[in-house]
Amino acid sequence: MGLALGKESCGLVSKKTELGDLPESCVAMVLMNLEPKEICKLAKLNRAFRGASSADFVWESKLPSNYQQILEKIFGADNFPANSCKKDIYATLCRFNSMDDGTKKAWLDKSTGGMCMAISARGLSITGIDDRRYWSHLPTDES
Repeated sequence: MGLALGKESCGLVSKKTELGDLPESCVAMVLMNLEPKEICKLAKLNRAFRGASSADFVWESKLPSNYQQILEKIFGADNFPANSCKKDIYATLCRFNSMDDGTKKAWLDKSTGGMCMAISARGLSITGIDDRRYWSHLPTDES
């Protein structure tokens, strides 16, 4: 019949600190050092990780230093939305993007972070020689 005083009766229940209690900025700093695939997996853990995984500085570290010039070359100066987040820019650059009237394709290699380019035969030219005998496209059924 005595008075029982404990943490529970005073409202002083100590809450366990959980992974989701980490500040979003700290989580983002950790994510910045991970691979894009790992960032996307961790974004599924909780709200803090999801929010941190969308931070521009996390994805800007995954983009090539000249990504703005690459976007201009692929989409033109005014065709790519200027207010796009870096995560969307990264996703766009990872896809095959046609440029120069479809004679070239450029994409970001996810494993190395480097830009790749494929040039079709019609996109090539021999410089310094204007004679068509040296360079002409002859379509055949066998090719």
